[in-house]
Amino acid sequence: MLLKTLKSNHTVNFILFPLMGVLFWMKSFIFPTPYPYYYGETENLLYSLVYNLLNGNLFLQNLITMILFISMALIMLQISNRYNFIRVRTMLPASLFILIVSGFTGLHTMHPVYFGAFFVLWAIFRLFSAFDQSRPYPASFDTGFFLGIATLFYFKLIILFPAFLLGVGILSRETKWREFVIHFIGFLVPFIFAFSYTFIAEETTVLLKTFELNILTPVNHIQYNIPLLVFIGFLLLVIFLGSIKIIQQYDTKKVSTRKFFTVFFLVFLFSVLSFVVFPAASHEMLVVAAIPVTFLTTNFFVFLKSRFWGEFWFSLLFIFVVVLQFLT
Repeated sequence: MLLKTLKSNHTVNFILFPLMGVLFWMKSFIFPTPYPYYYGETENLLYSLVYNLLNGNLFLQNLITMILFISMALIMLQISNRYNFIRVRTMLPASLFILIVSGFTGLHTMHPVYFGAFFVLWAIFRLFSAFDQSRPYPASFDTGFFLGIATLFYFKLIILFPAFLLGVGILSRETKWREFVIHFIGFLVPFIFAFSYTFIAEETTVLLKTFELNILTPVNHIQYNIPLLVFIGFLLLVIFLGSIKIIQQYDTKKVSTRKFFTVFFLVFLFSVLSFVVFPAASHEMLVVAAIPVTFLTTNFFVFLKSRFWGEFWFSLLFIFVVVLQFLT
């Protein structure tokens, strides 16, 4: 019954998924705790502006982050409806994203990954508009530009650049060198402004050191977090089931749907790859990985023929997230 309600296209869901977000984040407002940043994590150029403005006010930090988090769920809903790759009008992506990310209880506070992921979503939104265009120059530039902004909020998101570069080639009707060059230029523009600012302020060395710290600082918030590891294990099981479902549907999917899900796979792949490439990558990258996982699991729940198993797996996910709020 829970899944049936949340995947419907009823207006009441515009209230339900924000309400879920507020309830799951309530503990962070009752017992606000500052995030244990490593040295340099708050110094990402664009994030430092927000952090310095709100430093010391944990309530306002959590409130702004929660609003941003719920806004991301709304953008995911817009992506699903605009490009219609699920082929069914459903509001499930918003609720699923709220559920999945709410399970990462250590991130119920202000963190630069939320600001970065917000712009990653806009990059995806613009990238998908390049589908079947022979000259998708504006989409290519905008995609790179939004990804560049995301990276200045959280530098580890630079790992996604190859995924979006490949995505431009996958979605374009005719792949030529111009699309890739324009995408690269769009990505560089925020960095040109950033380095120009730090050059004038004589802080270029500080910026480069921040980039280094955000790559090489060894961090691990996952290894000894047993509840989170169990939740990740459950998510991997659902991802596996969702992958089987989309492989079964692959030949019947439209070309646009296949290509969109290929791009999502690349975003997921490079998000996970960050754990191998960057010593500083930890549970915050799960927020980015949750974006493609949300659409994969939405496809699974929407097209699962057995109503019983759909409600079973979704209810189990919901119970996991609720229990995690009390265990951590």
